[in-house]
Amino acid sequence: MAEIGNFLIWFSVVTSLYAAVSGALAGRTGRLNLTLSTERAVAATFLMVLAAFGLLESFFLTDRFDLHYVAGHSSRDLPMPYKFTAVWSGMEGSLLLWAFILAGFNFFATRNARGFRGPLASYATVVMSLTQVFFLVLIGYYENPFRELGFTAADGQGMNPLLVHPAMAIHPPMLYLGYVGFIVPYAFAMAALLSRQVDEEWIRTTRRWTIWPWFFLGTGQLLGGNWAYVVLGWGGYWGWDPVENAALLPWLTGTAFLHSVMIQEKKGMLKVWNMALIILTFTLCIYGTFLTRSGLVSSVHAFAQSPIGNVFLYFLAVIVVFSAGILWRRRALLESRNEYESPVSREGGFLLNNLLFLTAAFAVFWGVMFPVLSEAVTGSKVTVGPPFFSTVMTPIGLLLLLLTGVGPLLAWRKTSARSLKKHFAGPGVFGLICGAAAFALGARELYALISFTLCGFVTGAIASEFHRGAKARGSSSKEPYLKALWSLTVRNRRRYGGYIVHFGVVLLFFGFTGNAFNREIEAGLKHGESATLGKYRLVYEGSSQTRNPLTIVIQTQLGVYQGDERLGTMWPEQHVYYKRKDQQRTTEVAVRSSLREDLYVLYEGRDPDGAALFRIYINPLVMWVWIGAWVLTLGTVIAILPDRRERHRRGRTVRFPAAS
Repeated sequence: MAEIGNFLIWFSVVTSLYAAVSGALAGRTGRLNLTLSTERAVAATFLMVLAAFGLLESFFLTDRFDLHYVAGHSSRDLPMPYKFTAVWSGMEGSLLLWAFILAGFNFFATRNARGFRGPLASYATVVMSLTQVFFLVLIGYYENPFRELGFTAADGQGMNPLLVHPAMAIHPPMLYLGYVGFIVPYAFAMAALLSRQVDEEWIRTTRRWTIWPWFFLGTGQLLGGNWAYVVLGWGGYWGWDPVENAALLPWLTGTAFLHSVMIQEKKGMLKVWNMALIILTFTLCIYGTFLTRSGLVSSVHAFAQSPIGNVFLYFLAVIVVFSAGILWRRRALLESRNEYESPVSREGGFLLNNLLFLTAAFAVFWGVMFPVLSEAVTGSKVTVGPPFFSTVMTPIGLLLLLLTGVGPLLAWRKTSARSLKKHFAGPGVFGLICGAAAFALGARELYALISFTLCGFVTGAIASEFHRGAKARGSSSKEPYLKALWSLTVRNRRRYGGYIVHFGVVLLFFGFTGNAFNREIEAGLKHGESATLGKYRLVYEGSSQTRNPLTIVIQTQLGVYQGDERLGTMWPEQHVYYKRKDQQRTTEVAVRSSLREDLYVLYEGRDPDGAALFRIYINPLVMWVWIGAWVLTLGTVIAILPDRRERHRRGRTVRFPAAS
């Protein structure tokens, strides 16, 4: 059966190469039969990679320990759901998942392009298929999940204990959907340059293909933050880890791109800039994939060092040289139709937004690479930790939050002083009220006060946009206010869905600001002893130990009191993977959450005197981070739903030019 997996991988290389060649010929000659043949080759590749991935899943589910990859990442006692997710817990399987998702994007993007077949779609298929070839060859030659051991092991080594968590069923696929998904807008951008069709068609074609990976990449990071919060036990959900930062980079540049293309759609401006942004975004996606697999940085998220690191570097170089070269050659076709008129305009707001996102991306990139560069130059590695990122990123983040509220209130071309006064007065007052309320409640940290004030301002700006729109619609259609508000959102999904996304960002910032008020203590407690943090008193009430086929579970019991009132019980745990040679331990954090704060308790073992060791945190406003993620999801779904006018416009067929 392993031979079938190898056959599927290598035959997929052949069909992908064929799709690239026939797609290039179709784009050049305009022959419909070549286009149809290309589409069939893309479909065949997708089905074969799907079959290969399904085959690997079946090997995990049936304990095929004659395969090196299965024996190294699974075991007989691993629960069935985790055998399913173990497929992407190692290098080989994660690359196959990457290739599978890429094949899916190529297939569905090609199907979507059937309504407007032409050079643009054909050349985009070429770019996606060549990328597919790279990853399939990488899997087949370097990191083959179907490699056999030569014998059948009695049992496997088991899954990395840190990955035995429900979030890991969703977090890696979400991140990969983000990383891989940016291939579609990148491919169409390159196709626009190759075919000289550099108008706004490629942007309209890929709008949803850009929003979805942006959403998946951001959601994947939030899911990863939730996993880190409850599994890693360091008290937070974001630690500026190099691999976390690598995923943040394309999200930052992708966000800049999503805002900047609005100017090109509306005004025909920033054509070169947008091309450069999508090239940078896709390059950073490949860079992030390289960073997790090269062994270049040390991270709990990274895979072991592999020879494919150098191969990725060559691939990155090819992407940069090809993309920059074709952009340079076509630069004369990318002249703007309109001139930039005033910094106090929506265009000005978007430009400043872009510059801030790129500044943030550069700061994160520098922080990730500085230890590597310092070691290469001086021989000693200089660590860049969270204080650097917090110091640099906090003011940038606050400026971006401000622009989230300012941008929608600005007019295109130029905003008059009267308009500024009219539109900014209400949100500004509400923001000041929120800042004053935070001060009255005890907030004294400067950045925190600014953040609370800006959260109020942006919320007021978003609310005023909804109110003004609903009032205008109600006046013209005679609809009741709530119905007018609903109709307004449904008929303008892109705009008002975007406002809901912005409100989700406000809630995220509100939750992030709680980090300024975190408190923690360490306590060694014997039975009946207590520790106090803030308004909480925690009493150690004992422990128990149980064994299951995978772990020894050490569960401790803490009574939680406020004064003399018992609020409940918390059970922080340690899991000992006793079958592993290293007897690895993982934590199961106990969290008592409310809208105001999280009480977060970690059990760390026992001291020489037998006292149970605990680390106790109060983390304010964390719940708002997860609420913000759900609101952001709602806004994204609303913004991405098609409307009737767009379906009608995209439903037309774009013909090939007559072949010469």
